[in-house]
Amino acid sequence: MGNIYTGIDLGSNSIKIVVAEKNKSKYNVLACTSTPSRGIKNGQVVDVKLAASSISHCLNKIEEMLGFKIYKVICLVPPTNCKMDILIGTCDVINPNMISGIDVSNVLNEAIKGYRLSNYEIITASPISFIVDDTENIKDPKGMSGDSLEAKVVIGSVPREPLCRILEAINLSGLETVDVAFTSTGDYYSVLSNEIEGLVGAIINIGENSTDVSIFNKGIQIKHSLLQFGSFNVDKDLAYVYSIDNMDAKKIKENFAFALTSLADNNETIKVICNDKSKKEITQTGVSKVVESRLREILKVSKNEIKNLTNREIRYIIVTGGLSELQGFDYLVDEEFNGLARVCKISTMGIRHNKYSSAFGVIKYFDEKLSLRGKSYDMIDEIDRENLVSNSLNSDNILGKEFEHLYD
Repeated sequence: MGNIYTGIDLGSNSIKIVVAEKNKSKYNVLACTSTPSRGIKNGQVVDVKLAASSISHCLNKIEEMLGFKIYKVICLVPPTNCKMDILIGTCDVINPNMISGIDVSNVLNEAIKGYRLSNYEIITASPISFIVDDTENIKDPKGMSGDSLEAKVVIGSVPREPLCRILEAINLSGLETVDVAFTSTGDYYSVLSNEIEGLVGAIINIGENSTDVSIFNKGIQIKHSLLQFGSFNVDKDLAYVYSIDNMDAKKIKENFAFALTSLADNNETIKVICNDKSKKEITQTGVSKVVESRLREILKVSKNEIKNLTNREIRYIIVTGGLSELQGFDYLVDEEFNGLARVCKISTMGIRHNKYSSAFGVIKYFDEKLSLRGKSYDMIDEIDRENLVSNSLNSDNILGKEFEHLYD
């Protein structure tokens, strides 16, 4: 078996947890789950105790699926009000005959050494490139020979206070945070492929109350913007038009509406109870028209925000978030972006919803981060690992059904 990692995403609508195993070059999802969140708004913890209770509930749910306890997680934080800076670090190589992961760690530490931003904390330190002696533009210097190592690094920082509340809620739920990353970083790594790796592109994540627009250059986030609208605005539109409760509107959106009106069937109808207790019959076409109107607005504003963030040529745009799972959403995105954008499609078995894109992608990010530094890490001990194998072979849980062949 390979190393096992856990990613957690504290969303305004739900808590998402993904547990995956890295086996050679593949990531096998062992379990994923989500539960409604409380005490969280726009990805920020506004009530620590309520948020911790929500995390604990989600944690209990996934531990039942796995058959063992989770103690350590990689935590996602929104890049709200983040700041990006480029720093340079240099160091002497310990063994000139072969640069090691220790040298990489040393030069990255040198880059951020002495970096201080009032009331901000560093979240990411992403190397753009390395220089070994006079050889430039190196992606991974390990194994090379040389006397000196230099790194150009992008530092991402967020305000200290909201970050502390997130970490406090996780700690209160009984979990240890081993690393922190931006939700946008998780989104990028969930769709990372050879096709987009070296390009400039954008990731749009439509959340519950807000939409994140992030610009990436060769895998490194360089710009970000938070737009104050999201999935909840679609619910509000439906609730207003049909005079129904917001929760009923949300159910209709998720289970009845199409993102593109032309795909809806005008003969398909459902009955709803209005706020005045009267009953009304609404058509799929009518509902989809309301939904499509708001979705087009979200996509248009997001497209304009990409232009505001960068003058560089955008080579790809990927749209993710729970709202992207609506029927026909991919056709709508194709229309609005003239074929340049596509909807996130996670091909890994075990994940069937885009709401998990951040929590799954951060696992891939964390593993790559360790690999560059020549390190290895496992989030479960040997006893739990033995229980994992035993449970997968002898129970009816998700592991036994989906991954029995891994332990033959």
